[in-house]
Amino acid sequence: MKTFVLMAGGTGGHLFPAMALAQELIRRGHVVELMTDHRVDSYGGDFPARRVHIIPSATPSGTNPINFAGAGFKIARGIVTAFGILRALRPDAVIGFGGYPTFPPFIAARLLSIPGILHEQNAVMGRANRALARFADVLALSFAQTRYADDQGLEKRLTGNPVRDRVRLVIGKPYPALDDKGAIRLVVTGGSQGARALSDIVPAAIALLPEELRQRLRILQQARPEDIDRVAESYRQSRTNVELASFIADLPERIADAHLVIGRAGASTVNELCVIGRPAILIPLPGALDSDQKYNARFLEQGGGGWVEEQATLSPQSLATRLTQLFADPTQLVRAAAAAHALGQPHAVEKLADLAESLAGKGTTGMDATP
Repeated sequence: MKTFVLMAGGTGGHLFPAMALAQELIRRGHVVELMTDHRVDSYGGDFPARRVHIIPSATPSGTNPINFAGAGFKIARGIVTAFGILRALRPDAVIGFGGYPTFPPFIAARLLSIPGILHEQNAVMGRANRALARFADVLALSFAQTRYADDQGLEKRLTGNPVRDRVRLVIGKPYPALDDKGAIRLVVTGGSQGARALSDIVPAAIALLPEELRQRLRILQQARPEDIDRVAESYRQSRTNVELASFIADLPERIADAHLVIGRAGASTVNELCVIGRPAILIPLPGALDSDQKYNARFLEQGGGGWVEEQATLSPQSLATRLTQLFADPTQLVRAAAAAHALGQPHAVEKLADLAESLAGKGTTGMDATP
């Protein structure tokens, strides 16, 4: 039995693959603990760890020297806090899943000579992971082509992006039948933090569809709590069947039942679409510093599993045209579903767990270090 400490930023994109690995390591008889930030309560309240440790962290940003100094102080405090916890736990290895909350505990692990893996979920290596690469032993990748990964001078392993047990349970479910008369199930998701643009564009696009098509739709849409009332009113005016929620706990099951997904292109979203095998219209988050969602979305589109729309040029009219074309020829959706499934890596969690066990077996921890 080994002890592993997982480290992740407190959003779904970082926590969900960490959760998947925790589930697999526990199945193998190991002990798992988690280090993250306060957001875990929103996205990972059921995280299967023996203990969850909230570590002080901050995102260095801006040019204000006072703010920057404050962030540096908080990061230093996080390193000291994590150092004490890790020294008491004596883990065999640590695995970081990105986000700046990973930074303090991963640095502390290196100070204690604990072997460490960095896992990158996106097709563009995140800034926190780039900053931590020099302190890691191995970089685990979700995409064979990952921007900036070759620049790190670090051993790389292509493992894929682990999916939670909840996702694994619906892998292999056939694409639902779709004819020219039956219900069309559409899922609209903005990722773990929601997407206001989808609340603006999608209901307006649905209202422009021919009535006979609109009446066949069964829509599940995620919206921010502050947007739900106006989104509901828009669908009410177009007389469209819709279910609205600010967080969709059973999203994997609902994706498996869907004929089409409209959403952002976060790593977890793209990965789950692939392993489940469902087509999507992806609208990458604009303005991201490294355009990670654009690269994730292109992976799906180039593989034939979906279509990419830029938010800056997407209008209700253009989206309505796209939807009308797709639903008029369901064979397009069937082909895209098969292509998405071919891109999936359903055994990613086993590969990452194997890598963690291998590194833990090689590692020795030096517990006499001081921060």
